Amino acid sequence: MLIGRQHAILELAREVGRVLVDDLAARFEVSPQTIRKDLNELCDRRLLARVHGGAVLASTVKNVGYEARRQIAASEKRAIGEAAAALVPNDASLFINIGTTTEAVAQALLQHSGLMVITNNINVANLMRAYSGIDVVIAGGQVRHADGGIIGEAAVDFIRQFKVDFAIVGASAIDEDGALYDYDFREVKVAQAIIANARRVILVADETKFERTAPVRIGSVAQVDVFVTDRCPREGVRGLCAEAGVELIETAADHGGHAGEAV
Repeated sequence: MLIGRQHAILELAREVGRVLVDDLAARFEVSPQTIRKDLNELCDRRLLARVHGGAVLASTVKNVGYEARRQIAASEKRAIGEAAAALVPNDASLFINIGTTTEAVAQALLQHSGLMVITNNINVANLMRAYSGIDVVIAGGQVRHADGGIIGEAAVDFIRQFKVDFAIVGASAIDEDGALYDYDFREVKVAQAIIANARRVILVADETKFERTAPVRIGSVAQVDVFVTDRCPREGVRGLCAEAGVELIETAADHGGHAGEAV
């Protein structure tokens, strides 16, 4: 049975998505070693999944709440967003799909000019609509209550009308073999249409996605042109990128190269 502190850790993870060893040790006034033992037990029960410095809520069928996802690896997502935005020139057309990391890219693109942004993400549309240098086109279809994503066949048909310069796409989980996964098959169909109708595809995902699982396959890392992450901990994925000619950009300063450089 779980002890009271472990229940509290689990509830906190449900609220914010990710918990960190040092923060938990301070919160519960115990040693980091004690917290690591708690996290290991919760992970052994498949209630949490370990990530660098802590753990995330483990789920194979349902994503963490959108506001909680915004808080997970927030600083890492900002760095990823800035690195991805630097790849997009002014006067470009692009897709931006659903996700908190793709939102970070949208935030970093706000000072660009002459952009045409097609999105199925209401949050992205609302963020970018006030900027005169950006024309926003929003897909039609069903709006998902949880996160403002526009999904379904109507959105797919809408996306297929375009052929853009860049696609900014995210994923909820990345497998050992480089497969990309998400939770909602309706969202996945839109993501697949976005990938198929862009000349250059930029995948953005933080390191926690390597520790999560999701049920619906989007595609593979090998299908994108650039993968921007804070850190790629899977040698298999790193090798796949090299084999498929995918540019891998890691923004964390301690990944073995230099922050922001392709490796």
